[in-house]
Formats: sequence, structure tokens, C-alpha cells
Amino acid sequence: MRRKARAQAGPDLVLIDGGAGQLRIALDVLQELAVAAPPPIVAIAKGPDRDAGREKFFMAGPDGTIKPPVSLPHNDPLLFFLQRLRDEAHRFAIGVHRAKRQKAIGVSPLDQIAGIGPSRKRALLHHFGSARAVGNAGVADLEMVDGISKAVAQQIYDHFHSAS
Repeated sequence: MRRKARAQAGPDLVLIDGGAGQLRIALDVLQELAVAAPPPIVAIAKGPDRDAGREKFFMAGPDGTIKPPVSLPHNDPLLFFLQRLRDEAHRFAIGVHRAKRQKAIGVSPLDQIAGIGPSRKRALLHHFGSARAVGNAGVADLEMVDGISKAVAQQIYDHFHSAS
């Protein structure tokens, strides 16, 4: 029961990946959300030339002003731990981004047209080379594709040329 109450209380510390600019944005968001007693927020930025081990830590004072950055000794175990946290956040974000991009690659405007399944889509792309070329094609050109009737050709043409 104590754990549940503790989890509902919120975090003890918030780490932000970035420098003073990202810290300012985080503070603005907390203010916009009207968080009564926000936890301490620390922003971690890579040092000059993005060198690991020369990170700068930015914190806000009680009045919301950003204090001058501080550094930890290059061999401090806390610095190593914070670097690993940051690197894991990067790894996770990059993985999510790549998965989204990979999913978007398979999406085509042809997928939005009723009656155009995988076979017709493949035939259209094989004939025209791209969805953009399909969209630029006239009804007569679309009818020349195997499996595309006059009615389906008109439907495809209307999809790309409607004024909506």
C-alpha cells in the first residue's frame, strides 16, 4: 500500500536530456500544467564538442531561474550512472523513431482507396512506378493496368482529384 501511495505522489527527481533550453521548456510545461510542488529538475547536456565525461548539469532555483551549470569529476560513479541513463533514453527514442519510420515506409496513398487491395496496389505500382505517378494518371491510363476496370479506374482518379 505504501508503494502505491508513493507512486501516486510523483517522482523525486526529473532528468531532462539537454541543456538550459530544454530545462526552461520543462519548467514552462510544469507551470502551464499548474503543478503545485514540482520535483527538482536537472538537465544534462554533453560538454564542449559533445565529449562524454564533460557533461554540464543545469538546475533551476526555487524562483525558477536557471543556475549556472555544474560538472562532476570525470571519474565520478554518479556521472557514469547518469550517462548510462541518458544513453538508454537515447537508445529507446531512436528505436521508437526507427519503428515509426519503418511502418510509414509501407504506407501508400493507394491504401486509402476502397477496393484497392494488395494485388491491385502491386499492379498499379508496377505499371506506374510510384503512387504519385498513379495519382497523375488519367482514367484511360489507369484502365490499361491488369485488374483495373473502368469503374475502379474512375474511383482511383476521383480519389486523387477530388477537391476535398
